Amino acid sequence: MDLMEKLAQQAKSDPKRVAFPESANEMILQCAEQLVVKGYGMPLMIGKEQEIQAAAAGFGVSAEGFAYFDNTDEQAMEALVADYTARYDDFSEKAVRRKGKDAVNCAMFLAKLGKVDCVAAGREYTTADVILAAQTIGGMKEGVNAISSLGILNIPGFEGPEQNMLAIADCAINMAPDASDLADIAIASADTVSSLLGWEPRVAMLAFSTCGSSEHESLDVIRQAIDIARERRPGLKIDGEFQFDSAIIPAVANKKVQRESEVAGRANVLIFPNLHAGNIGVKIFQYIGHADAYGPVLQGFAYPVCDFSRGAPLSEMMGNIIMLIVRAQAKK
Repeated sequence: MDLMEKLAQQAKSDPKRVAFPESANEMILQCAEQLVVKGYGMPLMIGKEQEIQAAAAGFGVSAEGFAYFDNTDEQAMEALVADYTARYDDFSEKAVRRKGKDAVNCAMFLAKLGKVDCVAAGREYTTADVILAAQTIGGMKEGVNAISSLGILNIPGFEGPEQNMLAIADCAINMAPDASDLADIAIASADTVSSLLGWEPRVAMLAFSTCGSSEHESLDVIRQAIDIARERRPGLKIDGEFQFDSAIIPAVANKKVQRESEVAGRANVLIFPNLHAGNIGVKIFQYIGHADAYGPVLQGFAYPVCDFSRGAPLSEMMGNIIMLIVRAQAKK
Protein backbone atom coordinates (compact mmCIF):
# COMPACT_ATOMS: atom_id res chain seq x y z
CA MET A 1 0.00 0.00 0.00
CA ASP A 2 1.52 3.36 -1.01
CA LEU A 3 1.55 6.55 1.03
CA MET A 4 -1.61 8.09 -0.38
CA GLU A 5 -3.59 4.87 0.01
CA LYS A 6 -2.61 4.71 3.68
CA LEU A 7 -3.51 8.35 4.23
CA ALA A 8 -6.82 7.92 2.39
CA GLN A 9 -7.74 5.07 4.71
CA GLN A 10 -6.83 7.21 7.70
CA ALA A 11 -8.94 10.10 6.38
CA LYS A 12 -11.93 7.77 6.08
CA SER A 13 -11.52 6.67 9.70
CA ASP A 14 -12.42 10.15 11.01
CA PRO A 15 -13.80 12.45 8.26
CA LYS A 16 -13.41 16.20 8.80
CA ARG A 17 -15.21 19.34 7.65
CA VAL A 18 -13.37 21.07 4.82
CA ALA A 19 -14.20 24.66 3.80
CA PHE A 20 -13.92 25.46 0.08
CA PRO A 21 -14.03 29.21 -0.64
CA GLU A 22 -13.72 28.75 -4.43
CA SER A 23 -17.05 26.97 -4.51
CA ALA A 24 -18.08 27.54 -8.15
CA ASN A 25 -14.79 26.28 -9.60
CA GLU A 26 -15.13 23.05 -11.60
CA MET A 27 -12.09 21.33 -10.07
CA ILE A 28 -13.07 22.37 -6.54
CA LEU A 29 -16.57 21.00 -7.09
CA GLN A 30 -15.09 17.72 -8.29
CA CYS A 31 -12.92 17.55 -5.16
CA ALA A 32 -15.93 18.22 -2.94
CA GLU A 33 -17.89 15.50 -4.74
CA GLN A 34 -15.02 13.04 -4.21
CA LEU A 35 -14.91 13.88 -0.49
CA VAL A 36 -18.51 12.78 -0.16
CA VAL A 37 -18.31 9.76 -2.50
CA LYS A 38 -15.11 8.40 -0.94
CA GLY A 39 -16.12 9.26 2.61
CA TYR A 40 -13.01 11.33 3.32
CA GLY A 41 -14.77 14.41 4.67
CA MET A 42 -17.67 16.82 4.58
CA PRO A 43 -17.40 19.80 2.23
CA LEU A 44 -18.63 23.23 3.29
CA MET A 45 -19.02 25.46 0.25
CA ILE A 46 -18.73 29.22 0.78
CA GLY A 47 -21.28 31.22 -1.22
CA LYS A 48 -24.86 31.12 -2.45
CA GLU A 49 -26.29 27.59 -2.34
CA GLN A 50 -28.40 27.96 -5.50
CA GLU A 51 -25.49 29.35 -7.52
CA ILE A 52 -23.13 26.61 -6.34
CA GLN A 53 -25.66 23.89 -7.11
CA ALA A 54 -26.26 25.39 -10.56
CA ALA A 55 -22.50 25.45 -11.22
CA ALA A 56 -22.19 21.84 -10.08
CA ALA A 57 -25.03 20.75 -12.35
CA GLY A 58 -23.44 22.58 -15.26
CA PHE A 59 -20.21 20.67 -14.74
CA GLY A 60 -21.99 17.34 -14.24
CA VAL A 61 -20.99 17.20 -10.57
CA SER A 62 -23.28 15.83 -7.85
CA ALA A 63 -23.74 18.27 -4.97
CA GLU A 64 -25.30 15.64 -2.73
CA GLY A 65 -23.86 15.88 0.77
CA PHE A 66 -22.58 19.46 0.39
CA ALA A 67 -23.11 21.96 3.21
CA TYR A 68 -23.13 25.72 2.60
CA PHE A 69 -22.31 29.01 4.25
CA ASP A 70 -23.57 32.03 2.34
CA ASN A 71 -21.23 34.91 3.14
CA THR A 72 -23.49 37.22 1.11
CA ASP A 73 -26.46 36.52 3.39
CA GLU A 74 -26.84 39.32 5.94
CA GLN A 75 -28.41 37.15 8.64
CA ALA A 76 -25.75 34.45 8.38
CA MET A 77 -22.96 37.01 8.48
CA GLU A 78 -24.41 38.88 11.45
CA ALA A 79 -24.48 35.59 13.37
CA LEU A 80 -20.84 34.95 12.43
CA VAL A 81 -19.85 38.51 13.44
CA ALA A 82 -21.59 38.18 16.81
CA ASP A 83 -20.03 34.78 17.48
CA TYR A 84 -16.54 35.89 16.49
CA THR A 85 -16.46 39.18 18.37
CA ALA A 86 -17.87 37.51 21.50
CA ARG A 87 -14.90 35.12 21.51
CA TYR A 88 -12.08 37.19 20.00
CA ASP A 89 -11.08 40.84 20.16
CA ASP A 90 -8.57 41.03 17.31
CA PHE A 91 -11.12 42.42 14.82
CA SER A 92 -14.03 44.81 15.30
CA GLU A 93 -17.54 43.90 14.18
CA LYS A 94 -17.08 46.18 11.21
CA ALA A 95 -13.80 44.50 10.25
CA VAL A 96 -15.22 40.98 10.52
CA ARG A 97 -18.23 41.99 8.44
CA ARG A 98 -16.01 43.61 5.79
CA LYS A 99 -13.38 40.87 5.64
CA GLY A 100 -16.00 38.12 5.64
CA LYS A 101 -17.32 39.31 2.28
CA ASP A 102 -14.23 37.70 0.78
CA ALA A 103 -14.79 33.93 0.68
CA VAL A 104 -11.28 32.88 1.72
CA ASN A 105 -11.42 35.20 4.74
CA CYS A 106 -14.84 33.83 5.61
CA ALA A 107 -13.47 30.30 5.49
CA MET A 108 -10.67 31.27 7.90
CA PHE A 109 -13.17 32.84 10.32
CA LEU A 110 -15.18 29.61 10.26
CA ALA A 111 -12.05 27.55 10.93
CA LYS A 112 -11.06 29.73 13.87
CA LEU A 113 -14.58 29.40 15.30
CA GLY A 114 -14.46 25.62 14.95
CA LYS A 115 -17.26 25.50 12.37
CA VAL A 116 -14.89 23.67 10.00
CA ASP A 117 -11.71 21.72 10.68
CA CYS A 118 -9.58 22.95 7.79
CA VAL A 119 -9.54 25.15 4.67
CA ALA A 120 -8.63 24.16 1.10
CA ALA A 121 -8.03 26.96 -1.42
CA GLY A 122 -5.66 28.17 -4.11
CA ARG A 123 -7.31 27.13 -7.34
CA GLU A 124 -8.32 30.73 -8.03
CA TYR A 125 -6.82 32.57 -5.07
CA THR A 126 -3.06 33.11 -5.23
CA THR A 127 -0.72 31.56 -2.70
CA ALA A 128 -0.22 35.06 -1.27
CA ASP A 129 -4.01 35.44 -0.84
CA VAL A 130 -4.30 32.15 1.02
CA ILE A 131 -1.29 32.81 3.25
CA LEU A 132 -2.41 36.34 4.11
CA ALA A 133 -5.91 35.19 5.08
CA ALA A 134 -4.62 32.29 7.15
CA GLN A 135 -2.00 34.40 8.89
CA THR A 136 -4.09 37.46 9.68
CA ILE A 137 -7.26 35.64 10.73
CA GLY A 138 -6.31 32.14 11.83
CA GLY A 139 -2.95 33.17 13.18
CA MET A 140 0.18 31.16 13.77
CA LYS A 141 0.68 27.94 15.68
CA GLU A 142 1.85 28.61 19.22
CA GLY A 143 5.62 28.98 19.35
CA VAL A 144 6.02 29.34 15.56
CA ASN A 145 6.56 32.67 13.81
CA ALA A 146 7.50 31.66 10.25
CA ILE A 147 5.22 30.12 7.63
CA SER A 148 6.87 27.38 5.63
CA SER A 149 6.18 24.46 3.34
CA LEU A 150 7.08 20.79 3.51
CA GLY A 151 7.38 18.27 0.70
CA ILE A 152 7.21 14.51 1.07
CA LEU A 153 9.31 12.48 -1.34
CA ASN A 154 8.94 8.87 -2.46
CA ILE A 155 12.36 8.13 -3.98
CA PRO A 156 12.85 4.93 -6.02
CA GLY A 157 15.90 3.01 -4.87
CA PHE A 158 16.50 5.04 -1.71
CA GLU A 159 16.74 3.05 1.51
CA GLY A 160 16.46 5.15 4.64
CA PRO A 161 14.86 4.91 8.07
CA GLU A 162 11.43 5.44 6.46
CA GLN A 163 12.13 3.07 3.55
CA ASN A 164 12.15 5.22 0.39
CA MET A 165 10.58 8.31 1.97
CA LEU A 166 12.10 11.66 2.94
CA ALA A 167 10.61 14.98 4.04
CA ILE A 168 12.17 18.25 2.85
CA ALA A 169 11.64 21.92 3.72
CA ASP A 170 11.36 24.73 2.82
CA CYS A 171 11.04 24.59 -0.96
CA ALA A 172 8.30 27.15 -1.62
CA ILE A 173 8.00 30.03 0.86
CA ASN A 174 11.09 31.47 2.58
CA MET A 175 13.71 33.02 0.30
CA ALA A 176 16.47 33.70 2.83
CA PRO A 177 15.40 32.57 6.31
CA ASP A 178 17.31 33.87 9.29
CA ALA A 179 18.24 31.65 12.24
CA SER A 180 14.89 32.07 13.97
CA ASP A 181 13.01 31.30 10.75
CA LEU A 182 15.11 28.18 10.11
CA ALA A 183 14.39 26.99 13.64
CA ASP A 184 10.66 27.49 13.04
CA ILE A 185 10.86 25.60 9.74
CA ALA A 186 12.62 22.71 11.47
CA ILE A 187 10.13 22.55 14.34
CA ALA A 188 7.08 22.84 12.10
CA SER A 189 8.45 20.18 9.74
CA ALA A 190 9.06 17.80 12.63
CA ASP A 191 5.50 18.33 13.85
CA THR A 192 4.07 17.77 10.36
CA VAL A 193 5.82 14.44 9.74
CA SER A 194 4.89 13.28 13.23
CA SER A 195 1.19 14.13 12.88
CA LEU A 196 0.81 13.28 9.19
CA LEU A 197 3.06 10.25 8.79
CA GLY A 198 3.58 8.98 12.33
CA TRP A 199 7.36 9.28 12.05
CA GLU A 200 9.72 10.03 14.90
CA PRO A 201 11.37 13.09 13.32
CA ARG A 202 15.15 13.26 12.96
CA VAL A 203 15.90 16.67 11.51
CA ALA A 204 19.12 17.45 9.62
CA MET A 205 20.12 21.05 8.88
CA LEU A 206 21.81 20.94 5.49
CA ALA A 207 24.81 22.96 4.36
CA PHE A 208 27.96 22.74 2.23
CA SER A 209 29.86 21.85 5.42
CA THR A 210 29.67 18.98 7.91
CA CYS A 211 30.29 19.84 11.56
CA GLY A 212 32.73 22.64 10.88
CA SER A 213 34.59 21.09 7.95
CA SER A 214 34.36 24.55 6.33
CA GLU A 215 33.86 28.04 7.66
CA HIS A 216 31.75 30.87 6.27
CA GLU A 217 29.46 33.46 7.82
CA SER A 218 26.43 31.79 6.20
CA LEU A 219 27.05 28.71 8.34
CA ASP A 220 26.56 30.76 11.52
CA VAL A 221 22.87 31.15 10.65
CA ILE A 222 22.43 27.37 10.45
CA ARG A 223 24.33 26.72 13.69
CA GLN A 224 22.32 29.39 15.50
CA ALA A 225 19.11 27.87 14.16
CA ILE A 226 19.99 24.50 15.67
CA ASP A 227 20.57 26.11 19.09
CA ILE A 228 17.29 28.05 18.85
CA ALA A 229 15.31 24.95 17.84
CA ARG A 230 16.76 22.94 20.72
CA GLU A 231 15.89 25.73 23.14
CA ARG A 232 12.33 26.07 21.80
CA ARG A 233 11.72 22.34 21.52
CA PRO A 234 13.81 20.37 24.04
CA GLY A 235 13.95 16.72 23.08
CA LEU A 236 13.68 17.34 19.34
CA LYS A 237 16.23 15.25 17.46
CA ILE A 238 17.91 17.93 15.38
CA ASP A 239 21.55 18.17 14.35
CA GLY A 240 23.97 19.65 11.85
CA GLU A 241 25.34 21.34 10.03
CA PHE A 242 25.49 18.36 7.64
CA GLN A 243 26.23 17.93 3.99
CA PHE A 244 23.49 16.02 2.21
CA ASP A 245 25.35 12.69 2.18
CA SER A 246 26.29 12.99 5.85
CA ALA A 247 22.63 13.45 6.71
CA ILE A 248 21.23 10.36 4.97
CA ILE A 249 24.03 7.82 4.40
CA PRO A 250 25.28 6.02 7.54
CA ALA A 251 28.67 5.07 6.07
CA VAL A 252 29.41 8.69 5.15
CA ALA A 253 28.21 9.95 8.53
CA ASN A 254 30.51 7.47 10.28
CA LYS A 255 33.49 9.04 8.51
CA LYS A 256 32.53 12.70 8.64
CA VAL A 257 30.72 13.08 11.98
CA GLN A 258 33.20 12.49 14.78
CA ARG A 259 30.71 12.65 17.65
CA GLU A 260 27.54 10.97 18.80
CA SER A 261 24.48 11.97 16.78
CA GLU A 262 20.93 10.62 16.69
CA VAL A 263 20.47 12.26 13.28
CA ALA A 264 23.64 11.89 11.20
CA GLY A 265 23.17 9.26 8.49
CA ARG A 266 19.60 8.60 9.68
CA ALA A 267 17.77 11.84 9.00
CA ASN A 268 14.20 11.65 7.73
CA VAL A 269 13.61 15.44 7.61
CA LEU A 270 16.00 17.64 5.64
CA ILE A 271 16.01 21.43 6.10
CA PHE A 272 17.51 23.47 3.26
CA PRO A 273 19.28 26.73 4.19
CA ASN A 274 17.39 28.88 1.66
CA LEU A 275 14.84 28.78 -1.13
CA HIS A 276 17.47 28.50 -3.87
CA ALA A 277 18.73 25.23 -2.41
CA GLY A 278 15.24 23.96 -1.63
CA ASN A 279 13.77 24.63 -5.05
CA ILE A 280 16.80 23.19 -6.85
CA GLY A 281 16.85 20.19 -4.53
CA VAL A 282 13.23 19.16 -4.99
CA LYS A 283 13.51 19.40 -8.77
CA ILE A 284 16.65 17.25 -8.79
CA PHE A 285 14.77 14.65 -6.75
CA GLN A 286 11.83 14.77 -9.16
CA TYR A 287 13.53 14.91 -12.54
CA ILE A 288 16.76 12.99 -11.98
CA GLY A 289 15.80 10.85 -9.00
CA HIS A 290 12.31 10.17 -10.45
CA ALA A 291 10.77 10.83 -7.05
CA ASP A 292 7.08 11.39 -6.46
CA ALA A 293 6.68 14.64 -4.52
CA TYR A 294 3.61 15.20 -2.33
CA GLY A 295 2.75 18.71 -1.25
CA PRO A 296 3.78 21.38 -0.64
CA VAL A 297 2.12 21.23 2.77
CA LEU A 298 1.71 24.68 4.28
CA GLN A 299 2.76 24.68 7.92
CA GLY A 300 3.02 27.06 10.81
CA PHE A 301 -0.63 28.14 10.92
CA ALA A 302 -2.90 27.56 13.89
CA TYR A 303 -5.35 25.63 11.68
CA PRO A 304 -4.63 23.23 8.78
CA VAL A 305 -4.65 25.08 5.46
CA CYS A 306 -4.08 23.73 1.94
CA ASP A 307 -2.90 25.81 -1.02
CA PHE A 308 -3.45 24.20 -4.43
CA SER A 309 -1.32 24.85 -7.46
CA ARG A 310 -3.64 26.51 -9.97
CA GLY A 311 -2.55 24.03 -12.62
CA ALA A 312 -2.72 20.92 -10.44
CA PRO A 313 -4.62 17.86 -11.72
CA LEU A 314 -7.51 16.45 -9.71
CA SER A 315 -5.40 13.58 -8.33
CA GLU A 316 -2.84 16.00 -6.87
CA MET A 317 -5.56 18.20 -5.40
CA MET A 318 -7.20 15.21 -3.75
CA GLY A 319 -3.84 14.11 -2.35
CA ASN A 320 -3.40 17.52 -0.75
CA ILE A 321 -6.94 17.43 0.68
CA ILE A 322 -6.40 13.95 2.13
CA MET A 323 -3.20 15.14 3.84
CA LEU A 324 -5.09 18.20 5.08
CA ILE A 325 -7.76 16.00 6.68
CA VAL A 326 -5.19 13.76 8.36
CA ARG A 327 -3.50 16.83 9.80
CA ALA A 328 -6.86 18.06 11.06
CA GLN A 329 -7.38 14.70 12.75
CA ALA A 330 -4.07 15.10 14.56
CA LYS A 331 -4.98 18.61 15.71
CA LYS A 332 -8.20 17.34 17.25
